[in-house]
Amino acid sequence: MLRHAIAPSRRFTKASHDVVRHPRLSSDAKILLLYVQGLPEGTPCRPLSELARKLGIKGRAYQKAKEQLVAHGYVHEWRTQGGRGRWITEQLVANTPLTDEQAEHLRGAPPTTSPPSTQIPTVGEPAPRTVGGCKPVEDHSDKTTPHPPSEIRPATDPEPEPTPRPADSHQLACAERVLLSLRHTRRELHLGVREARALAVEAVKWLERGLSESDLRQALLAERPEDGVRSAFGFLRYRLIQKLPADSAPPPLPQLPSPAALVVCSSPGGEHVFRPLGEETECAPCRQATACATFYGAPAPEPDRIPWRERFAKIKVNQSCPGG
Repeated sequence: MLRHAIAPSRRFTKASHDVVRHPRLSSDAKILLLYVQGLPEGTPCRPLSELARKLGIKGRAYQKAKEQLVAHGYVHEWRTQGGRGRWITEQLVANTPLTDEQAEHLRGAPPTTSPPSTQIPTVGEPAPRTVGGCKPVEDHSDKTTPHPPSEIRPATDPEPEPTPRPADSHQLACAERVLLSLRHTRRELHLGVREARALAVEAVKWLERGLSESDLRQALLAERPEDGVRSAFGFLRYRLIQKLPADSAPPPLPQLPSPAALVVCSSPGGEHVFRPLGEETECAPCRQATACATFYGAPAPEPDRIPWRERFAKIKVNQSCPGG
């Protein structure tokens, strides 16, 4: 029988059973979460990846642990663009699973930053806030390498949410549904509702060019980066803009030749017109009659019009009497 004989009186961390006994969190994810939870108050903010390196969790092991924490609501991230076009990543780590709405409420207003002058990014200190009886352990913020943006906006002017036009509301809803469903295939492409709504404007351009929802989904999931995805929003936004297919305009209709003008037949008889195919001056019936008159010396007699019943009976009799 196991028994905890010596309980520490100081320098210990209280861990929730929901975390320790979580069936879908790996040991790396649990250790990383407990390490962040046990940081003393006043500890400078550091990126989650830097804290993981101190524990020996690097590379793919860190990416997998982070994906699990994000998928189960323990880690939330937001990316904003600073005044000089550099992207700022805000990270929130909680010892209790939070929904996107709860994490957004805890986040509050994004921290203001000054132009970076050192390797360590300057961020605001996290302020304790509560929602639903839960408190975040720590709000980690860091600055990463610049992500290829399509345009630069100052930090004081956040990107406004696009207002869908009535004619495109159905396609916007389809595009948003495709973007939100990516998390079920790849955990690292987890998007919030507001992020998916902002990216749906770019995704609609794919649907407007004749691609189906399945084609759009396959294009976003293809060519997985070797070093993983740091930001789902930035990765998908860059792919939607850079890999936008060409507009498949319908091929032009072939130019049909204009029909020849009607001419008067030059053969004797009643005056009538026809449309020539070349340079002929007589219509086809008149040319046939002229050829028969030249060959036979008289117009060709018209064939007898035998009713089909008599023709059928004659053929049947000939088949029944081979020698007749």
